[in-house]
Amino acid sequence: MAAFLAVALAVVASPLLAFDMGQSTRCVTIPNQLKVCKDVGYSEMRLPNFLGHSNLEGEVVPRSEDWRPLLQTGCHPQAQSFLCSIIAPVCLDTFIQPCHSLCVAVRDSCAPVLACQGHPWPEALNCDRFSAEEDMCLTPLAKFSHLIKDLPKPACQNCPSVQVAPAMKTVLSAFCHHDFAVTAKLHRLRHPTGEPDFQVEGHVEFIRQGPLLPYDTKHLLQEWLLINLRCAIALVRPGRSQLYVLTGSVQPDGDIILVHLFPWHKKDAGIALATRKWKHQRC
Repeated sequence: MAAFLAVALAVVASPLLAFDMGQSTRCVTIPNQLKVCKDVGYSEMRLPNFLGHSNLEGEVVPRSEDWRPLLQTGCHPQAQSFLCSIIAPVCLDTFIQPCHSLCVAVRDSCAPVLACQGHPWPEALNCDRFSAEEDMCLTPLAKFSHLIKDLPKPACQNCPSVQVAPAMKTVLSAFCHHDFAVTAKLHRLRHPTGEPDFQVEGHVEFIRQGPLLPYDTKHLLQEWLLINLRCAIALVRPGRSQLYVLTGSVQPDGDIILVHLFPWHKKDAGIALATRKWKHQRC
């Protein structure tokens, strides 16, 4: 996500208002290297794009990679469609831009993710620059708006408490006072460039399920790591994995907040005892 600052500055340097709708354009096949727009639903794009980029290999492809960390956070289900309509606009008889309403929907969900990393929403993606007409632009889909409101989602937050070798009573108290408790192995990849990348290895085991969905919890935790990178970096060393017991709460707006993280080592008797006693625990 740190690389986003570079693309944000590049985007601001070539604002959408400078794009001339009357200029000559050409259609090209979306290359495999343009991974952020893979499976976007069409195979040809216009050049120059709406950022004014006309060189596919020298501008479009390398700068598009800087958007990938944002898309990986899952900040909005139509974020890919929105971004690709700008960096790889579909090749039709007329120019199709995102509607103002789609921009607002994506911005309202994704700008907090950028803010969590210390980056503002780019001025070049100011939603006032997009048309309010709903018939010649990309609109937000109602089904996605419904999902965003109803499903639990990770949120930017202050880093949760991490307690090493906790006592059994401390762990049981955390289980009682929070909505959910799970065990998950967090893995941090080692990249030559130094860019962090986190994954949740294997299965997520429930101790207390609460309102979490079994099929979605692993994905939610991975998105939490990508959104809260400054917290995640302190949890696992590069190239290593660490098993954690995580407890947290789901806020009224659906945001998932992690509260306590207990690294679980082989010698941690307190955690092992707490997980065994939990079935019979009265809070």
